[in-house]
Amino acid sequence: MRMNGFQREIILDLLSSIKERSPFYAEKFKDVDITSIETQEDFETLPFTDKADLRAAYPLGLAAVPEKDIVRIHSSSGTTGTPVVIPYTKKDVEDWAVMFERCYRMAGITERDRIQITPGYGLWTAGIGFQAGCERLGAMAVPMGPGNTDKQLRMMVDMRSTVLCATSSYALLLAEEIKKRGIRDQICLRKGVIGSERWGDKMRQSIADDLGVEFYDIYGLTEIYGPGIGISCDYRNGIHMWDDYIYFEIIDPKTGRTVPDGTVGELVITTLRKEGAPLIRYRTHDLTRIIPGECPCGSRFPRIDIIVGRTDDMVKVKGVNMFPAQFDEVLSSMDSASGEYQVMIDHLNGKDIITVYFETDVPEADRPAAEKDLVERIKSRINITVIPRAVDLGYLPRSEKKTNRIFDNRY
Repeated sequence: MRMNGFQREIILDLLSSIKERSPFYAEKFKDVDITSIETQEDFETLPFTDKADLRAAYPLGLAAVPEKDIVRIHSSSGTTGTPVVIPYTKKDVEDWAVMFERCYRMAGITERDRIQITPGYGLWTAGIGFQAGCERLGAMAVPMGPGNTDKQLRMMVDMRSTVLCATSSYALLLAEEIKKRGIRDQICLRKGVIGSERWGDKMRQSIADDLGVEFYDIYGLTEIYGPGIGISCDYRNGIHMWDDYIYFEIIDPKTGRTVPDGTVGELVITTLRKEGAPLIRYRTHDLTRIIPGECPCGSRFPRIDIIVGRTDDMVKVKGVNMFPAQFDEVLSSMDSASGEYQVMIDHLNGKDIITVYFETDVPEADRPAAEKDLVERIKSRINITVIPRAVDLGYLPRSEKKTNRIFDNRY
């Protein structure tokens, strides 16, 4: 995708002062002649910024403004290693709310809606981002945060919430509880805004049917504001990205070179307006592709495909590279399987063993056929042989946050 004139002007202006404003980039670009950057091709020669760089800058080494101008910090949701801390200025917070309001409007959500917000608040960017966009839109926020499902459902019924904001895992848990308790006719939901993790088409359709909602995929990451930098539209054929706030590229994760539009690669983002912690060519490790052409919805904002996985999600077994997205695709193609599954990788008796647990509602007598079908489809799609285990609906654990579906127990 070509850099447009507006983006080029903003990026050149950003680069002209980045060394003076940011000690982080003054060090990172100490051997780079910034004045020589004039074209998109020049820009693509700049070194990438990665999460390891951000961790090394802990706690406030990323700040590109005086400390008195920092009004908030957020931190990534990872639980291991040194945290990544991102400082925000007042304008950063306002810009984020502007983008989030756009997301709601793209999803057909208005000031008349009541938005139940279940993602976490605090250092994580999710809850507070959903809240700020809701308030800017003028809708009523029901700021629940995660957990306490009994209270979630009571408030959903009593407040007549019309929009659910959640991770796909928690949306599934709520949908199953609503079905189990027989309160579907008391629920007023019409829209769902789902983010934070990848989810397959089978799970998506199941949740949508059980809740009676239209779903929209929202995208974002803590390092780049948080959720709200892009969302799918009614046509659900990609995520529209707010390219007046961010510039994005797709690169080959191995070579670092940009790839043609339509080719799957790693998403790289440059912030165009961020003050507190501007990022230049930040490697997200999310795998997607640029969708060329215009969207039927008429929006001018360019699209990326839904995230198919992460470069660090890849697991190698018997010389074969596997991603969660591949298992999602297989299960989505099976009438006998729900969208919920777990993959267990173990090393037994000198061999790597892959066991796939998948939930199904078919009778016990028909499960061997479903298991055989799964084995054949995975063999055809991924070229590995697995041990299938068909289990009852609800057998696998549910989560109020993100759900891990591939467990590598070899190490």
